[in-house]
Amino acid sequence: MGVLAGRTALVTGASRGIGRGIAERLGRDGARVAVHYGSNEAAAKETVAAIEAAGGSAFAIGVELGSPGDAEALWEEFDRHADGLDILVNNAGIGVSRPIDEIDEAEYDRVFAVNVKAPFFVVRHGMGRLRDGGRVINISSGLARTAVMPNNMAYAMTKGALDVFSRDLSKVLGPRNITVNSVAPGIIATDNTYELLHASEEAWAQAAAFSALGRVGETADVADVVSFLASDGGRWVTGSWVDVTGGSLT
Repeated sequence: MGVLAGRTALVTGASRGIGRGIAERLGRDGARVAVHYGSNEAAAKETVAAIEAAGGSAFAIGVELGSPGDAEALWEEFDRHADGLDILVNNAGIGVSRPIDEIDEAEYDRVFAVNVKAPFFVVRHGMGRLRDGGRVINISSGLARTAVMPNNMAYAMTKGALDVFSRDLSKVLGPRNITVNSVAPGIIATDNTYELLHASEEAWAQAAAFSALGRVGETADVADVVSFLASDGGRWVTGSWVDVTGGSLT
C-alpha cells in the first residue's frame, strides 16, 4: 500500500512535463489521480496509461483554463469520476519570454488568467470538495525570487502572485487541517525547456551552471517534494515557499 492509498488527487496541466511527473509519482504513492489537460488529450491519456501500467488508478479530464467559467467546468468534469478530493496540485501554466517592451496587453492578460486567476477559482469552487486534512500545492517558480532572467518578468510576476495566494490561503484552510504550500522549481528538463533553449549544448550548459549542484533538474526532483508535502510527513508544513531550484538562488 502506498503512502497516499485511498486518497484522490487532481493535478492540473498533467499531460506533460512537471505535471505529468507529479501525477505519475502520486499514482505510484497510491492516490487515484485526476489528470487534467487543456488541449492535448492524447498526451493526457498517455499519462493515465503510464499510471495504470505502474499499478495505479487515474482518469483524464479536459478543460481549457484561462476563461470565465473554466473552474466550474473543470469541477463538473471531475464530479463525473469522483466524489471528493484530498490533494489539489495547481500546476497548469503558460509562459512568456520576451522583453517588457515586446509584450502586449492581450498576452499579459492571458498569462495572468491561466497562471493566477485559474488556480484562484479552481480553489474557490473546489473547497467544498476538498476533504478536511487535505493538501493544496501550488507550483510556483524560482523566477519569482530572482532577476536572473528578466525577459521572463511577466511570468515571474504571476508566480509571485501565486505565492501570496498560497500563504494567505493557508490561513483560510488551516482550521480544516488543510495545508497549502508553494513549490518553486528551477530549470527543469521538459519539452518546453528544450524548446526554450533550442536544445543547444551551450544553452544547456549555461542552464546547468545556475544550479549549485551543476545540473538541470528532472521532473522527479519536483515530484518527490510534492509527494512529501502531499503525504502525512508534510502535515506540519503550510504557508511555505519550498525552493526546489537545486540551489539556483544561492
